[in-house]
Amino acid sequence: MRRIVINMQNSLFCDAISETLRISENEFNPYSVDSPDKVFDECKWLVPYALLMEVTGFTPWNLCERMRIINSVRLQMPECKIALIVDENAEKELAKEVRQAKKDGLIDQFIYGSISATYLADIVDSL
Repeated sequence: MRRIVINMQNSLFCDAISETLRISENEFNPYSVDSPDKVFDECKWLVPYALLMEVTGFTPWNLCERMRIINSVRLQMPECKIALIVDENAEKELAKEVRQAKKDGLIDQFIYGSISATYLADIVDSL
């Protein structure tokens, strides 16, 4: 089972993603982290296959704060795949910045919040 650490601003959305990954056929073991301040410590302890984090326009979920976490995780766990989830409808400019982070090789994948649950699980599986 591959461990997936998830940190989202919206706990209901986080629970839905965790459950989607748990019941998928991809053998994931998701772990929800309730605070961005705890993400790095949980990753050190769990050594996850992937880290999924939501990016919003608000601190501590903004792209700058997320990149700080990503840099720390990359130093300790270079094999961990990083995917950022962004609402491309409500945060159009932020979605462009996240997409650019992927182009620049700073993250492994970006995911729009409007995709289906099955597609989300398959994206994570393909990391």
